[in-house]
Amino acid sequence: MSGLPGGALREALVDVGAIEDNVRHLRRLTESEVIAVVKADGYGHGAVRSAAAALAGGATRIGVSDTTEALALRRGGIDAPIVAWLHAPGADFAEAAAQGIELGISSLDQLQRAAAAASADRPVAVHLKLETGLSRNGIAPEDYRVVFAEAARLERIGRVRVVALFSHLSNASADEDRAALRAFEEGVGAAASLGLAPPLRHIAATHAAIDLPESRLGCVRIGIGIYGLSPFDDRSSADLGLRPAMTLRGTVAAVRRVPPGKGVSYGYDYRTERDTTLALVPLGYADGVPRQASGAGPVVIGGRRHRVAGRIAMDQFVVDVGDAPVAVGDEVVLFGDPTLGMPSATEWADAAATINYEIVTRIGPRVPRRQVTQ
Repeated sequence: MSGLPGGALREALVDVGAIEDNVRHLRRLTESEVIAVVKADGYGHGAVRSAAAALAGGATRIGVSDTTEALALRRGGIDAPIVAWLHAPGADFAEAAAQGIELGISSLDQLQRAAAAASADRPVAVHLKLETGLSRNGIAPEDYRVVFAEAARLERIGRVRVVALFSHLSNASADEDRAALRAFEEGVGAAASLGLAPPLRHIAATHAAIDLPESRLGCVRIGIGIYGLSPFDDRSSADLGLRPAMTLRGTVAAVRRVPPGKGVSYGYDYRTERDTTLALVPLGYADGVPRQASGAGPVVIGGRRHRVAGRIAMDQFVVDVGDAPVAVGDEVVLFGDPTLGMPSATEWADAAATINYEIVTRIGPRVPRRQVTQ
């Protein structure tokens, strides 16, 4: 097969059409407003391109982890509502407020800091996060009354605008998630008793949005799903009607014919069993290819499946292709859309004893992203 454009060693193709289609599909499935989550540089796909594609697919808001990510989106031309929910102690929200960033609020201190960043004619939009069992950030139930009362007061005087109440689910089990949902609904009731009636509530991410309809609440936060990956162990992307958006590929940099018993890569964890051909692929753990998948990660070269032979190094790994015809410059696909015959990110996750979220998110900056629409 032909190599990569311009003689590149490695690249990640990002199909923005797949992101757009995935959002459109999940909107129809959930019948809900979609907050498209593009934190961590769009799960490795590129935050700005992912946000733009998600909005084209019908998302109405963008979600990120922190205000640094949110402001980068603004600089990249994303003018839709953006919510950021994880903040450093003592965070200054002035720049975020000036750029119209919506703030996830987990404490009275954060609420007061958000109000302090408001301008005379522009309240700061906030999403109040409730702790419902995940034991991370969020307003504790014992603090509901104080925080909700203060939020209502600040809203009355024009310092904040409460856009939403929200929380996160554990996905430990349907019963655990239903318990968290009940706790959330109690918090919503407490907020209402103190005069808060925000237009949005959101607690479901991709897993619950698909599998727990009662958690949709008219608004869902979709992260892994917009990139076409499944959050379930027993259902593939295709089963969910999703199309993976990233294809990671490299090019064969060297080919070597070796005899039986030849050690391969560091530690000689792998030794050849017969006369065979070894292909060198210039991708390694510095690029996000997990070292834990040594000896197991799948690839496709020339339409045939092979596995990594021996240890994955910082910059490269080796594939034992047997007697298959392989030449320098041939394309090597690590993962992509399995319906097109490629290994999946989930297969790499299984090989590394992790999750597909980590596989795509960890692809490093040394791997150029090339945007395509298929």
